[in-house]
Amino acid sequence: MRRVKTSSNIQTVLLLVSTVLLLTLVVFPLITLFGKAFEGRDGSFAGFANFIRYFSFPNFRASVNNSIYISTVTTIIAVFFGFFYAYAIKRTGIKGKTVLKFSAMLPLFAPTMMLGIGLIYLFGNQGLITSLGVKLPLYGSFGIITAETVYVFPQVVLIMLVSFSHADNRLYEAADVMGTSPLKKFFTITLPSVKYGLISSTFVAFSLSFTDFGAPKVVGGNFNVLATDIFRHVVGQFNFVMGAVVGILLMTPAVLSFIVDRLTQSKNQYTVTSKTVDFIIKPHKGRDNIYTFYCVVINIIIFTLFGTVVFASMIRLWPYDLSLTLQYYFKDHPSLGGISSYINSITVALLTAIIGTVLVFINAYLVEKTRNAKLLRQTSYFLSLLPLALPGLAIGIAFIFFFTLPGNPMNILFGSMWILVVANLVHFYSVPFVTATSSLKKLDKEFETVSESMQVPFYKTFFKVSLPMCAPAILEILVYFFVNSMVTVSAVIFLYPPHFRLASVAITNMEEVGESARAAALSVLIVLTNIAVRGLYELINRYLLIRKNRYQKITEKMEEIND
Repeated sequence: MRRVKTSSNIQTVLLLVSTVLLLTLVVFPLITLFGKAFEGRDGSFAGFANFIRYFSFPNFRASVNNSIYISTVTTIIAVFFGFFYAYAIKRTGIKGKTVLKFSAMLPLFAPTMMLGIGLIYLFGNQGLITSLGVKLPLYGSFGIITAETVYVFPQVVLIMLVSFSHADNRLYEAADVMGTSPLKKFFTITLPSVKYGLISSTFVAFSLSFTDFGAPKVVGGNFNVLATDIFRHVVGQFNFVMGAVVGILLMTPAVLSFIVDRLTQSKNQYTVTSKTVDFIIKPHKGRDNIYTFYCVVINIIIFTLFGTVVFASMIRLWPYDLSLTLQYYFKDHPSLGGISSYINSITVALLTAIIGTVLVFINAYLVEKTRNAKLLRQTSYFLSLLPLALPGLAIGIAFIFFFTLPGNPMNILFGSMWILVVANLVHFYSVPFVTATSSLKKLDKEFETVSESMQVPFYKTFFKVSLPMCAPAILEILVYFFVNSMVTVSAVIFLYPPHFRLASVAITNMEEVGESARAAALSVLIVLTNIAVRGLYELINRYLLIRKNRYQKITEKMEEIND
């Protein structure tokens, strides 16, 4: 009993440590951000004076209106097309669903600046399509909306694929018996069954496009939005107070999205029961042909955009010297970086993935498996989900305020590579945490109960049972941290040291000074790296699944022999 009590005390101490770490890296920077936004020039409390001053300038009010407009239009377009793309994969008999699903996810592997670069090479003043006589107003709302739509489209598809996976075929059979038309079935059965997915995808799309920095920076032109406003205030004018104000404004849709996501998840827990019959796809050649054409068109758009960037990265000087070269892949720009920035990004992404996965899984295990300290577990759970409501730009500026506070012992991280790792950890913490807790919840609680009864220390159960059985989830967390750390720019744009520029930051700087080919080459390297990492994950995951199935078959045969 003493050993069991000691193990329980160790778990409580570890949980306390992880909670304090979350408080330090999430809550305290957030408090300093809010404090700065309500602070006067002399350091005294100024109330809402800074917010009133911000909205008193017409240009600033225009930025808010522009952000709302961009996000609203992007959300409508992305949710509409993403909905029917997911419907095609889950509810029709089209061929090549695996390929179509992967190709739709391609924008997830690229920084948003790459989408803007592709649009410039297609529709810019010297673009391929522009040279054919098709002139579009790229720089401004059109360019931003187009880039943001491609950016959030995969997120919508992923959410809707999950929603369409849960359907009760009995409802459709009953509707067929009653002679219900396909259109009426769509509005009375299909739409209500995926309403929570639609709500969630709508808020996610709005939040992502509202807070994105990369696309507006590249193709925004003079069309200001909040994301570019905060960059101009902090980097251009060193006006950190107004940067804090804009940072808080950027958090508004993210917080609303977080709240809605929590509410929809709590209401959408029991849509599938033991009596539910899986949806059966009935043959319909005309429908399948229409949806095949629809999916192919969307894939052509995505691959054209990415293919243009690949082509541009190998052109010596667009559009004057179209000879091919690979120099931009292997040579650094004297002041902007290049391949060295790419190596820096891989270093930070690997560190983020390894450290983040360890911290996330241990914390998730402690939250799910610790039997006592209920209040501490609930606090840690809430703090682990909190970063989901924090946009990258807000995290970046909050870190500036917090890590440069006089007397803060953690300020040694500021100006080093490690501040980038910490920023990525905080920025992407919530989704891996949810993945880890979901995986751990599937494990029978009897493992811990039996271990305690046999006086086996919890860490042995952790290493011999929990880790091996949650291996697929751990791999998924690793990949999530790595891929997102490679493509992000918002959380690190304010924090990178001059001697350690990341690839995503270098792409932004190169595009600013007209080095589009170099920026395109770096973007391609990021995409290829992320695809390779994802492909490696799929191979390892398939190997684990084959080994698991083989083990189950051996176990079943042993049970038959014993019987």
